[in-house]
Amino acid sequence: MRILVGWNDDAEAELISLYLGAGENEARLTSRSEDLLAAANNDGPWDALLLATVFPDADAAYSTFVELRRLLPDCPIVGACHTQDVFKIARFLMQGMRAYVLRDAAGDFVFLIQAALEGAVQAVQAEHEQKLAGRLREEIDSVRKLQESMIPRDLNTPPGYEICARYEPSQIQVMGGRPVIMAGGDYYDVFSLDEQSAVLLVGDASGHGMKACMSIMTMHTLVRMIRGNRYRETATFVAEINRRLCEQSLLQDDGGFITLIYAALRTDRHELQWTSAGHPLPIIQDLETNEVRSIEAVDAGGMPLGVFSEETYATCTTPIPPHNRVLLYTDGLVEAFPEGGGEHNEFGMNGIIATLKRCRSLSLDQTMQALFDDSNAFTRGFGRHDDTSVVLLERA
Repeated sequence: MRILVGWNDDAEAELISLYLGAGENEARLTSRSEDLLAAANNDGPWDALLLATVFPDADAAYSTFVELRRLLPDCPIVGACHTQDVFKIARFLMQGMRAYVLRDAAGDFVFLIQAALEGAVQAVQAEHEQKLAGRLREEIDSVRKLQESMIPRDLNTPPGYEICARYEPSQIQVMGGRPVIMAGGDYYDVFSLDEQSAVLLVGDASGHGMKACMSIMTMHTLVRMIRGNRYRETATFVAEINRRLCEQSLLQDDGGFITLIYAALRTDRHELQWTSAGHPLPIIQDLETNEVRSIEAVDAGGMPLGVFSEETYATCTTPIPPHNRVLLYTDGLVEAFPEGGGEHNEFGMNGIIATLKRCRSLSLDQTMQALFDDSNAFTRGFGRHDDTSVVLLERA
């Protein structure tokens, strides 16, 4: 530490100088208030200040203290007062003095000074970290709200079908504080192309935090720009989005990418055309037999978006019989796990299948709630470590 000292007793000052100057500390002692203020103003930065509260008298010391607070508002000041003058320390404390030590006649107080200074420095650092965490929380919250503003709330449901969707961000558990709800990289969208076609898509940017959030917002903007009937084939649409994302430096930095499943529901044919760019495959459930399975298809899994601009993708077609449900989701649902868990102890496909089967007779909204409740309960109170987006479709 670099320690600046204002002291009024030459004999004690020498002992304090030797004691504080040991090890890696640098201690500067002054015996006049003008020298102390000059050093504070010109020779910093200082990690801590030690001030005798009679330097040279109580009133002068207080005036010097007020000026030091003005010059070095972030530097902790520790006072030292005689036992009989302890009541005079109150006004110093009220104006921001961090701590004080009592000057006993034997001089033993010198051995407490180091601990008092270190404690004051640590307290200031803790406050700074808390303020920084608060600002970071506010910044994350602002970006998260911007991200959530692009997620549709009122879904246009085609005749004969029901659609519900939900997004939840991940959380970081903070010791001794509230959980931080993170800005994330998950995303879903549902919109109509025409009276007989509706688009359902779910995306997941790699990583967490600001970059993932901004990457997914970039993709959302591109999707909205080119979502018209020009791209009737889902594979063609995904290839175009991929080409444009590969031109974005934000996504390319540090090897970022986005997985996506883009599906077009044709209500006149009761079929789902879909394309996967490195994304988990859709799940279909027959409500009459209660069979639940992943929709497998040849060449269904193209590379994630933003990796290779010339990547080609396949359009897969899946019939949607009456009384069937289709689930699109991000891996945050699958990878929910308790603290200390991992791929061998996660909610997984088995958890999704079990929940869907149990909710066979429940409404679509109730089933959606159960998927989030069950996966969250599987974490045993620690919460999902990844963002989670789910779109659930049902044909009546």
